[in-house]
Amino acid sequence: MNFPSKFHILLIAGIILILVPFFVGSYFLHVMIIIFFYAFLAESWNILGGLAGQLSLGHGIFFGVGAYTSSIMFIKLNVSPWVGFLVGGVFAAVLGLIISFPVFHYKLRGAYYALVTLAYVEIFEKLALKIEYVGGALGILIPLRESSLLALQFQSKKPYYYICFALMIISIGITHWAKMSRFGYILSAIKEDEDAAEAVGVNATKYKLIATALSAFLTAMGGVFYAQYTTFIDPKTTLSVFVSIEIVLRPIIGGVGTILGPILGSFVLTPLSELTRLLIGSGQSGVHLLVYGIILIVVCLRAPRGIFVEIQTLFRKYFEKRRGEVVRHYGTARS
Repeated sequence: MNFPSKFHILLIAGIILILVPFFVGSYFLHVMIIIFFYAFLAESWNILGGLAGQLSLGHGIFFGVGAYTSSIMFIKLNVSPWVGFLVGGVFAAVLGLIISFPVFHYKLRGAYYALVTLAYVEIFEKLALKIEYVGGALGILIPLRESSLLALQFQSKKPYYYICFALMIISIGITHWAKMSRFGYILSAIKEDEDAAEAVGVNATKYKLIATALSAFLTAMGGVFYAQYTTFIDPKTTLSVFVSIEIVLRPIIGGVGTILGPILGSFVLTPLSELTRLLIGSGQSGVHLLVYGIILIVVCLRAPRGIFVEIQTLFRKYFEKRRGEVVRHYGTARS
């Protein structure tokens, strides 16, 4: 009896997702774009937070740097957002190195690292609110120009869907490479026991900085896409603790450190957030957030290792049981 492999399951899922825009309306496409978007951000965070074990609550900084860099270049210099992907990513990576080096150098870990990154988010948000060049508290309204791939602006949501889908696939590929390569094994060793890893010659600070730069670069790319998709950014929506928490929640719910956990987390949490907002939010202000929070707590209690890990365990038990039944059946038939 042949059982479907993980590759075949992912291939079928990919084909279905590619065909989705031909059968659904604009609103459903928007929801799918947001799912892909947060999946990409969650996978980007997962490189640092999951593989390297560094609980960062400051990825809103990198997200905002990407959004603001590309938007300013697009408006003031007429530079394509595609260039903004690269420039914003480089700026975010350098900023990530500047922020993280003293923290890693002085061995701040766990909650201490999380608190430092959280403090930096607050600092950058307050700075953005005061600096008029970046729009201040009013934010930046990105002008609608010609509908074109170069300007990353379209009248239909289908191009945004496929671009965001491609970003998600790229992030999965990069995370898979990072986890399965020598780099990933070193990060795993640092995550399990940093002191032991350094005792055998691993430069923990160096590899954590590399993971930070890569994670920050990808997160900034998400900021660029967000700016062009929504055509408006401000410090509250791009440089805030809220953004950082939304990014972190997906891998925590899906499975930190796994390749597909952050993706599954986005496919669960994003529609859930949208449903609670639609069904409850319109009637009582803030109640949908309370319901959303209760559901998150229940999920965390029922699947503390992440939904993906729990599903893997269930499937493994099921297939092991089926294989056992097949072996016993053929064994009985031959006897």
